[in-house]
Amino acid sequence: MDIERILSGRVVVSMLVALLFGLGSLHLPARTWPTPDQAREIGRDAYIYGLPIVMNYAIMYEYAVDRNSGQFKAPFNTLKNESDVYTYKDTTVVTPNSDTPYSFISMDLRAEPIVISVPAIEKKRYYSIQLVDGNTYNYGYIGSRTTGNGAGNYLIAGPGWKGEMPEGIDKVFRSSTDFSTAIFRTQLFDQGDIDNVKKVQAGYRAQPLSSFLGKPAPPPATKIDFPEINKKLMEENFFEYLDFALQFAPAGQYESEIRSRLARIGIGPEKKFDFSDMPPAQRKAVMEGVKAGQASIESAVADIGNSVNGWSIGAAFGDQDFYRGNWLLRAAAASAGIYGNDAVEATYPMTRSDEGGKPLDGSKHNYTLTFPKGALPPVNAFWSVTMYDGDTQLLIKNPINRYLINSAMLPDMKKNPDGSLTLYIQKESPGTELESNWLPAPDGPIYLVMRLYWPKKDPPSVLPPGQGSWEPPAIKVAK
Repeated sequence: MDIERILSGRVVVSMLVALLFGLGSLHLPARTWPTPDQAREIGRDAYIYGLPIVMNYAIMYEYAVDRNSGQFKAPFNTLKNESDVYTYKDTTVVTPNSDTPYSFISMDLRAEPIVISVPAIEKKRYYSIQLVDGNTYNYGYIGSRTTGNGAGNYLIAGPGWKGEMPEGIDKVFRSSTDFSTAIFRTQLFDQGDIDNVKKVQAGYRAQPLSSFLGKPAPPPATKIDFPEINKKLMEENFFEYLDFALQFAPAGQYESEIRSRLARIGIGPEKKFDFSDMPPAQRKAVMEGVKAGQASIESAVADIGNSVNGWSIGAAFGDQDFYRGNWLLRAAAASAGIYGNDAVEATYPMTRSDEGGKPLDGSKHNYTLTFPKGALPPVNAFWSVTMYDGDTQLLIKNPINRYLINSAMLPDMKKNPDGSLTLYIQKESPGTELESNWLPAPDGPIYLVMRLYWPKKDPPSVLPPGQGSWEPPAIKVAK
């Protein structure tokens, strides 16, 4: 999430050979199917288009449906506060933010809207509520940057709601899908500040519109039998999950062409996808297209943004007008870290390489990251540098339980004689005197993510991403 992709963006869809060749018996007339070459292209495009949607469904299932998932948060339309930050034990999403305690609500908006209420929050404390729908569009923000730190009531409506903004509501936000997620981030200054964060979280409220207005509730929405999903099932039944999710996602203004293409292989909200209905040659071609789609996404992830001193900086998250039908960018964004923020809310320089372009590896080298005097990341809120395992993109277990270094830690850190600040990136402690500046690394590949919350717009600035006047310093091999 910035809460960030489930399981692995590099999902390997491995349909069984039997599905490819042995189960087709009730074929529609051959003329109704695309040619194998066309099916291959459609399979590629369908996988690219569908990956964020299926990833989102998998997270929603673990967070709001499966009480035994080990990652369950709360039932639909129930707010869950988590006062602890993410650790190496949290494995549902990769590249998780460990800066801010989270609050979550998975919203079922079919019967009526949900009203999110926030208390007045001290001005120095950054908070944000990111609204993400089933298409992984960031369709709105509540928080310090957008609505301020005053108290307010905000209505979250689904695509079918026809009402007017009621009295007492400060703003209406519209999801493009029936199911949506609100991700609350509340700044934690240090561990001694946790009780203050809990007080803020206790002031967050979420309730159906009827409850907010004190009126009778409308009839409940139809009960849904949500299909179980896990890594293995996701690999084997990817298109079935996509087909299921699309019934809750009316086609948007940029989707008519891709939805028409999906319909040619039996995927769509009015259909029930079954690979066994497809002729063997088309099935084989579709799966070849899926593999091509995976390769395209992996390549696109590497190409997000511009390279600045070895850091990749770009804008990869936004609403549907941001993507404008660029399904490859949307898939690459989800793969790199699902639920990332808009660049104006948070910008994410990321790197796997040192200043010479060689892969970062904690088993081979110690590294340093030095910010010159007066050149710390320019933000209105705060910044951090987080360490991840380069293979899994998860936080790593380490002897001091430190997963990041952020600006709130600056008073306890040691500066160099010239006023610069050096972070020591290595698997072993750099020594007692420098341990305050130590960012523990894995015994293997390293993946680093910088987070700049509410970046400043005036120079020096990281904005526009990859072209700003402020540049993150290169990672150097320690001498």
